[in-house]
Amino acid sequence: MKRLLLSICFFVAITAFAQEKLTITHGPYLQHLTDNSVNIIWTTSSDAVSWVELAPNDSTHFYLKERPKYYSAEYGFKDVSRLHIIRLTNLTPATTYRYRVYSQEVLSHEGTKVQYGTVAATNVYSAKPLKFTTTDQLKESKTSFVMVNDIHGRNDLLENLLNKADYKSAGFIFFNGDMVSDMRSEEQLFEGFMDTAVRLFAKEKPMYYARGNHETRGNFASTFPQYFASPSGKMYYLLRRGPVCFVVLDCGEDKPDSDIEYSGIVAFDQYRDAERSWLQEALKSPEFKDAPFRVCVIHMPPFGGWHGEEEIATKFVPLLNEAKIDVMLCGHLHKYLNQKPANGLNFPVIVNSNNTVLKAEATSEQLTMKILNEKGEQVDLIQLKK
Repeated sequence: MKRLLLSICFFVAITAFAQEKLTITHGPYLQHLTDNSVNIIWTTSSDAVSWVELAPNDSTHFYLKERPKYYSAEYGFKDVSRLHIIRLTNLTPATTYRYRVYSQEVLSHEGTKVQYGTVAATNVYSAKPLKFTTTDQLKESKTSFVMVNDIHGRNDLLENLLNKADYKSAGFIFFNGDMVSDMRSEEQLFEGFMDTAVRLFAKEKPMYYARGNHETRGNFASTFPQYFASPSGKMYYLLRRGPVCFVVLDCGEDKPDSDIEYSGIVAFDQYRDAERSWLQEALKSPEFKDAPFRVCVIHMPPFGGWHGEEEIATKFVPLLNEAKIDVMLCGHLHKYLNQKPANGLNFPVIVNSNNTVLKAEATSEQLTMKILNEKGEQVDLIQLKK
């Protein structure tokens, strides 16, 4: 009996150890790739310290020598978390790098004594290391991108639309809001669309996010922005890619803050006031003013009669009119609309449907946008020329 009990205890211990082995649960994926920096983000099954190993894109094997390590750290301490965000800086423009991510489980930390567990990492032994290529934004003579929105967790549709737009040939991808119907958990975020993005492209091709109104709903909504860290520290920012400067704005919610749906937990009018102040200064930057084309990306259009849409029309549109943007790209309405300049709008507004994809190419002379449906058929063609 005694031996039996010992055997059972040993089996339980071994089983528990096997179940608790650290794993990379989601990612890695790229965020806010620039000329000399990039964010690499992933999650693990338990708390861990993490780092990225970086190597040049040459003929050497990744295991030729020890590669430099870049840690997720703050205030001089390595971060211990399940969410790992490592920003690589001082990179060389227009350069391809190979990378590998590592995480080591932290079992306990008492005083100065730390007990570590197992290590998880991306594979560079039997698989090719992951890669990314930095931009050379001001020297690039052209750029291309694909935009989808209002996916609401429909992964099959997301993959189909990206394929119809030949996303592999695009420089980057825009997710323009409402990729899920609400934000209740990390799992919902990844199962709703990001696992598909990682599988298809996001490990090596950058993706940029414009938050929709549905991403502001649910108990995970306030945590969601951490997974898409931007250089501005906000969900609104400037992005310069070759001849185009993108003004990426955060629309907030569509109803008044006092609406019963929000249970008194939101303050988006105040948030949009702060965003307007930021926008005033951002539109004065050389990054924006020197760009041949200026494109605003925001989930909700500045018309429709709802409170959030009116906020955009009164707080953002006058500044965008004055700055002479070329076009605004939106979603939200679940139908396609090509709104010509009118009614206080000095620029066209392209509203992409929830069942179409926008494919764009730009040079310093022309911005071409094709709207494709689920069958890959062209719904519309927009050409803006300088």
